Amino acid sequence: MKIIGLSGSLSAPSRTRGLVEAVIGEITRQTGFGGGVIDIAELAPDLGRSLGSFVLPPAIEAAHAQLRGADLIVIGVPVYKASYPGAFKHFVDLIDPKALEGKAAILVATGGSEQHALILEHQLRALASYLGLYSAPKTVFARDTDFADYRLANPAIAERVAFVAGQAAWLLRAPAARTLAAAA
Repeated sequence: MKIIGLSGSLSAPSRTRGLVEAVIGEITRQTGFGGGVIDIAELAPDLGRSLGSFVLPPAIEAAHAQLRGADLIVIGVPVYKASYPGAFKHFVDLIDPKALEGKAAILVATGGSEQHALILEHQLRALASYLGLYSAPKTVFARDTDFADYRLANPAIAERVAFVAGQAAWLLRAPAARTLAAAA
């Protein structure tokens, strides 16, 4: 089983990447399965030159291939002006809409205030559903103040991460159910 994180932040380092890594780390601890992180900040120069999916730079194609090869995707975004960053959306827009169908997903976000947590249900879950991803029922939102040096530092959020990792473990054990549902 392969886990891939997708950090939608344009900053490096970023709290969003720190949260994605914390979730992957906890899933790895609970299941023994691990993986890496695709960082939109590293792909930003290539994204700016990508106007369509017909010809993609090698770095974007490699990132898409990682997502296609994943069993579970941890999608993390920072919240800017009540939405996820345009570069993240552009990256997702360049993926074949059917390429991720039937995969499992964990949704996480970072932002400055509790009000930003609405993005998880209002926008990110809708995007995951459009892509055919099975997302865990619970999500994780962390405020900027929940981090120290870009690492998760709030024990309450760490508990939420552990809970969501448990849901991820369940999703990873149910690939046959996802495959049957995707075929229906």
